[in-house]
Amino acid sequence: MKTQVAIIGSGPSGLLLSQLLHRRGIASVIVEKHSRAHVLGRIRAGVLEQGMVDLLREAGVAERLEREGLIHEGINIAFDGLRHRIDLAGLTGGATVTVYGQTEITKDLFDARDATGGVIIDEAADVMPHDVTTDRPFVTFRKDGREHRVDCDFVAGCDGFRGVSRTVIPENMLRHHERVYPIGWLGVLSDTPPVSPELIYVNHERGFALCSLRSLTRSRYYLQCRADEDINEWPDDRFWEEIKRRLPGDVVGDLVTGPSIEKSVAPLRSFVAEPLRHGRLLLAGDAAHIVPPTGAKGLNLAASDIHYLSRGLTAFYGDGDESGLTAYSDRALRRVWKAERFSWWMTTLLHKFPDDDGFAQGIRRAELDYLVSSKAAMTALAENYVGLPY
Repeated sequence: MKTQVAIIGSGPSGLLLSQLLHRRGIASVIVEKHSRAHVLGRIRAGVLEQGMVDLLREAGVAERLEREGLIHEGINIAFDGLRHRIDLAGLTGGATVTVYGQTEITKDLFDARDATGGVIIDEAADVMPHDVTTDRPFVTFRKDGREHRVDCDFVAGCDGFRGVSRTVIPENMLRHHERVYPIGWLGVLSDTPPVSPELIYVNHERGFALCSLRSLTRSRYYLQCRADEDINEWPDDRFWEEIKRRLPGDVVGDLVTGPSIEKSVAPLRSFVAEPLRHGRLLLAGDAAHIVPPTGAKGLNLAASDIHYLSRGLTAFYGDGDESGLTAYSDRALRRVWKAERFSWWMTTLLHKFPDDDGFAQGIRRAELDYLVSSKAAMTALAENYVGLPY
């Protein structure tokens, strides 16, 4: 088959790109190695920057988000048993974040592509882009025992950190920057009312904790753990007892526990691949960069990539202007590195590390004290948390 843009990966970035291109009259085909049920079964982020909300509106998929999403005007930082509220809206002239799960965004995008006859090929084996440095790239894959080929003008690699898209760039032309943290997050999803209407980030001597939510009846909690933690050693009762130890005293009494409906361990990593363009292959989202989840930037960074990429493709097909595509990597990476910095900073501020000594602990404590006593410091956090401009 033939299309204008072949998109590898049907996660939020691939689906959002396809939907935005469709609304601008540009054809695309999505090729995904997993089943749709697998894609929809992944439990991921749920805090959206205003820029991402606006982009979903532009894509015509924000109706349910605006009905069910929870607007948050602040977050809480807790240490030494006390909570300190960061007034996001007050410090940024009214900017907010919206809590709406990535799974729900993916559902909305699938529904939108299905409604307009979007071509999504799932359970495709051996997906591979070819000839990306020519003006006639193509993507091959196997499905139902047959070989298939998609001819296109551009290939968008939206297939995640372990996808194939990045692997076709020669090693001598791709720079990798990585920091692997010796810690992980043990996450639990439960159908229980959240302990707080706003997120609580906890620095504790036993390790970091986070109280988050997906709705008024569904909660998401995290505990810092070893990167190689055995999830089988954490039955629900042990998880709930441990999070009670780490929560501030004025919160723990409001904690409602219940059976977990999902439990997972996520190791923490910072990663950036440069550049994001190789010929007519354009990387976006986790295929190009990973951030620790502490700053809630992973999904939002994917959206900002798609903002720049969709506009570059629109200009190319609209009037032959390739400047947006030429500048895509540099523009996207400037924002990526700022989000990497913020996520690294929040991670080092709030977690306990195996090699911490008295100096590291003193610096962290001083940083926390300064943060909650300085309007300038709180403003810097708030500006980054609600999202830097595109």
